[in-house]
Amino acid sequence: MSKNLLEENAFPDDCPTEGTRRVIDGRERVFYNGYWIRTYPTPANSLAAKKCLIEALTRRLFNHTEHGMNIPGQRLAEARQSYEEESDPALKRVKAGMLAGSLFNRATDIFRNLVDLQTCGVEIKSSDALTRECGRCLLEAMELGRFVLHRSGQEGIDELWGEPFRAFTVPIEEFYENRYIKISQTKRDIDRIADAMVDTLGRIPAFARIEPPVRDFAHAASVKTETLRTDPDMFDIWPRMVVAGERLANFPPDESAGAIPGVSGGHAVSDGLQLIRAGRDMIFFITRARTPMPRSTSEYIERCRVYLETGRAPSAPVPSPA
Repeated sequence: MSKNLLEENAFPDDCPTEGTRRVIDGRERVFYNGYWIRTYPTPANSLAAKKCLIEALTRRLFNHTEHGMNIPGQRLAEARQSYEEESDPALKRVKAGMLAGSLFNRATDIFRNLVDLQTCGVEIKSSDALTRECGRCLLEAMELGRFVLHRSGQEGIDELWGEPFRAFTVPIEEFYENRYIKISQTKRDIDRIADAMVDTLGRIPAFARIEPPVRDFAHAASVKTETLRTDPDMFDIWPRMVVAGERLANFPPDESAGAIPGVSGGHAVSDGLQLIRAGRDMIFFITRARTPMPRSTSEYIERCRVYLETGRAPSAPVPSPA
């Protein structure tokens, strides 16, 4: 168990079951995967609430995907024709994402109009043709979303494409409970990256003092992950994370320190600094998305291992378009 996990969850030392809720220090928290996560009131399970949720999830999706995917729903026919007529694999990958974005926006457009009709007194049933079309658009967008990368150029985040479909198909209470599970998994990946940085760089004399700034940043990121942007505490939490990240990125190595025995030529300090900044960036990506990025996390941990063993850090792998 990582130091961050122990410090952040220094609450009652029993072993609660998954989903247990308790008021701790005046705030309700829920327990998943070893973390006590702050909770928020759940909106009523209404069509209007789902509309607001899906619109928010749509903005969230395009905020974290590569540029050019936010194609209006009214251009769906154009996007589909361009995708279907494309034969170049690399271009087809990008056009698949553009089609997914248009489908996503079409579903949001339909939902918005369904709520307007409901407000006018029109009864909307799950068997309604427009309701079925909304679900179909979301499902197809989710299938195509696997071709879209994170804005960083790292792996895609399939979870972001699937969330609106779940919000559409399950009660809001169930959707939010699942989000708490995802937040706990996000916290776990933050700790995995921080542990890899400490376990790797902390054993190299030039970076022997790296643990405090790593832990400070990881803790700030973990708190940010569980906090909604509308929470008043965000005015303190976000600045703390930004400043902790700046301090970590500007860590001054002790280049006069000795080398680890058995590593030919010692460890390249410049490679170590690159790993620090890459780890900081990776934690930022995960924290802002509030969703784990397992492949990128594992690849970063492997880069740390190679650096410790060889003294050189391999370059970040180039993401596959498939």
